[in-house]
Amino acid sequence: MLAFDRVSKIYNLKGVRKVILDDLSFVFPENRNVAIMGKNGAGKSTMMRLLAGSEPPTSGHVYRSLRVSWPLGFAGGFNGSMTGLENIRFVSRIYGQDTERVVTYVKEFAELGPSLRLPIKTYSSGMKARLAFGLSMAINFQVYLIDEITAVGDETFRKKSRAVFQEKLKSSQIIMVSHSAATIQEYCDCGLLLNAGGVTFYDEVTELITAYKSL
Repeated sequence: MLAFDRVSKIYNLKGVRKVILDDLSFVFPENRNVAIMGKNGAGKSTMMRLLAGSEPPTSGHVYRSLRVSWPLGFAGGFNGSMTGLENIRFVSRIYGQDTERVVTYVKEFAELGPSLRLPIKTYSSGMKARLAFGLSMAINFQVYLIDEITAVGDETFRKKSRAVFQEKLKSSQIIMVSHSAATIQEYCDCGLLLNAGGVTFYDEVTELITAYKSL
């Protein structure tokens, strides 16, 4: 189960109070791919961070009985002073994985070569994205979070990434944030629309997209 139980998220910045979520209770349907849509600033990425556990709610609880990924492509959780290999091993231990299996997989997938032995702070944004994506594919999550993932690398690497991701979707579900209606239609079959602190669930993704376009 993956669920919000009376979750509120409120930011107070320079005396301004912004309500992102207000007492939201919602159980994410299992075995369905869920889209999250809304205008910029509606709170989509905040919701993803709450789901991932990287940010706590102001009040309420987020329940997870499923293994949930960090947002794909997100490299902000890496320790910049540690090498790529050290980061891979650290994350593997956190998720109870066979460390050497994960290292071998990421070495082959990310194609970073000797750079894996360098500190993350020396990496370009593209290198960090490749490492983060490869590491997320090395771990068998039940739910993959995707926050506006962007393609990195050359055409061959992008094709390989897409093929691996499609294979993962045969046994996992996704929760995806995207402004692209085409991407949402390709991957999702239902979704949530965030608007002015409110959340509406649409059982059909076509209805979600129509509502989003009318905002």
